[in-house]
Amino acid sequence: MASVFTKIVQGEIPCHKVYEDDAHLAFLDINPIQRGHTLVIPKREVSDFLDLEADEYDALWRTVRKVSSALKDETGCKRIVLIVVGYEVPHVHVHLVPTFELDDYPIPPRMELDDIDAEGLSHDLLERLA
Repeated sequence: MASVFTKIVQGEIPCHKVYEDDAHLAFLDINPIQRGHTLVIPKREVSDFLDLEADEYDALWRTVRKVSSALKDETGCKRIVLIVVGYEVPHVHVHLVPTFELDDYPIPPRMELDDIDAEGLSHDLLERLA
């Protein structure tokens, strides 16, 4: 079954489009965190960003940069916060949230470093990535 984003790409569901090329679509989020909150998606439905082909991955981030730059200029914000969550819709998407200060984006509560076993995790990742 097609994701809601694929239905938007296919024109079955309307959106407030801000950018489109052959491989990507960017549109305003229907439940924005801030004015201008935008989603950038590949038109090809892929559930997890790790499943994108390398060239698709690179092209997505070039598009994110292009849209972010225009969004920053248009809103006059200080920064664009980028968020890749991946749970709410099984179609790769990057949230672009214009912000003027840290409080403009709700940051999840922090864990205590001891709770995540930083020593063990860093060691395991270093070995895996060597």
